[in-house]
Amino acid sequence: MNSRVLHRLCLLLLVLTSFAAAKAATGHEVRPAYLEITEIAPNRYQMLWRVPVLNGVPLPVKVALPKDVRDVGLPAAQDVPGSRIERHQIAIANGLGGQRVEFIGLDATITDVLVRLQTLGGAHSTSLVHPSKPWLDIPEDPGTVGVATVYLTQGIRHILAGVDHLLFVLGLLLLVPNRWMLVKTITAFTVAHSITLALATLGVVAIPTAPVDASIALSILFLAVEVMRARRGEPSFASRQPWVVAFAFGLLHGIGFAGGLSLTGLPQGDIPLALFMFNIGVEIGQLAFIAVVLIFDRSFRVLQVRWPAQVQAAPIYLIGICGAYWTIARVYMMVTGV
Repeated sequence: MNSRVLHRLCLLLLVLTSFAAAKAATGHEVRPAYLEITEIAPNRYQMLWRVPVLNGVPLPVKVALPKDVRDVGLPAAQDVPGSRIERHQIAIANGLGGQRVEFIGLDATITDVLVRLQTLGGAHSTSLVHPSKPWLDIPEDPGTVGVATVYLTQGIRHILAGVDHLLFVLGLLLLVPNRWMLVKTITAFTVAHSITLALATLGVVAIPTAPVDASIALSILFLAVEVMRARRGEPSFASRQPWVVAFAFGLLHGIGFAGGLSLTGLPQGDIPLALFMFNIGVEIGQLAFIAVVLIFDRSFRVLQVRWPAQVQAAPIYLIGICGAYWTIARVYMMVTGV
């Protein structure tokens, strides 16, 4: 095995240990909450509040509206997979413009709130509220800006916090020592997940989340086995044609990305722009991660760092262990409905 692959193996031990320790339970980031307020008549609004459910318990975050708000009709609540949705119809005597909406309890979490506002005239805005500043001051005229920036940011955050997706990309880096083949392999993965991200988001294909998540975990386990075979010098189709493997499994990962996009909240009028910007964000995050790995790889080679054989193999076993754990856990959840 050449020195480039050995250096990458050693680098992965450092990178993956911190990722796996923080994310071993699910492999995904905490999903954002979503608040949508649509003006349906002068000073009257339809409000939708979606909060993630973690381990069967809704995230303890509440929406605090202006004091002059009153309910018009009875509120409704609905539990859906991974979320709890509440719907209200409210009236605000002086309108929502210039008012402040607060999110009680958000500062004690690590999630964000995506907020979409739409006026009676059709103007809309999208904002992202962070735990460090758990409130939003509503402008007098919201306008139409902010959608692209918000979904671009969400795409970057989704890929960088989605450790299962990053583990797969890192596995590809380990499997492919040739730079030109690496470019083709990463491109194939990008094209594949872009296709299924668009198809799933637009409703052309609909596959249940549970089997997709289990298949993504299985793809990580499979890749770890193939990397180990390549390290031992054993021939395999994955090592000879890694771009084909990357494309095939990229189709699955794209459906996983689509689930992340839909769970951020996806208003119908914003689907084309949100889809495009979210995908661009995913690519930016993915390329940034690859760039960091290659920079460290280059640094180790320049410094001529040498690692013990046990350390060289540890990252592959770590990828395999995470892939096996996620596969077992997700198949169990799929079968039992937990």
